[in-house]
Amino acid sequence: MKPLLKLSHVSKKYQMDGVSVHALKEINLEINPGQLAAIIGPSGSGKSTLMHILGCLDRPTEGEYYFEQKKVSQLSDVQLAQIRNKKIGFVFQTFNLLPRVSALHNVELPLFYSDVGSKERRRLALEQLTNVGLAERVNHHPNQLSGGQQQRVAIARALINRPNLILADEPTGNLDTKSGEEILGLLLDLNKKGQTVIIVTHDSDIAKRCKRIIKIQDGEIIAK
Repeated sequence: MKPLLKLSHVSKKYQMDGVSVHALKEINLEINPGQLAAIIGPSGSGKSTLMHILGCLDRPTEGEYYFEQKKVSQLSDVQLAQIRNKKIGFVFQTFNLLPRVSALHNVELPLFYSDVGSKERRRLALEQLTNVGLAERVNHHPNQLSGGQQQRVAIARALINRPNLILADEPTGNLDTKSGEEILGLLLDLNKKGQTVIIVTHDSDIAKRCKRIIKIQDGEIIAK
C-alpha cells in the first residue's frame, strides 16, 4: 500500500528576533490510507507546525513532503489551494464558522470554489448535515447552536468534498465532556467507514482511542 502522506527528513525553522528556532527537526513519517492517528505532544512541541505542513498550509524549510505521491514543494499555490479545498477536510478547535449565515450555507462554502451548481450544493450540504445528526438545524445560525452542534457543522463542511484526509486540530478543545465525546465518536465512526483521520491533541485519553499514536516533543518525533 502506498502511503497517503510521507514526510522525508522534514525540518522547519523560524527566525525570531534574529535567532533561528527549530520547530521541527528531521521528521520522517508515513500515514497510510484509512489510518486513524493521533499526533500528541505538549504545548510548543511542534505539533501545530507539523499539522500546518500536513495540511499544505505551510512548507518545510528542509526535506520533502509527499501528498498522494506528489512532491508538495513542486506544486504551485493554485495546486496547493485545490488540495486544501478538495483533498483535505479541516476541523479546528474554534469551529471557524461564518456567524451571519446558516449551517447549510457554512457547509456549502467549499463547493463555491468548485464547479457545482446551487441545487447540487444544497443537496450535498443537506446530506452531510443529516449524516452528522443536524437535519433539523440546517437553517440555524452558529449562535443558535451549541458548541457540539457547531463542531458537527464544521465536520459536515470538512466532508463536503469527500476528502481523502480529515485533519482535526484539538477538535474537542472548546467542548464540554459530553459534547467532546460525541464529536470524538463521530470522527471514530468516520474512520470505521474508511476515512483517513489525523487528530492533533494534547489529551492522552483522546490519543488512546486512536489506532496509532505519534508523539512529538521539542520538534522531534519520539514515538510513532
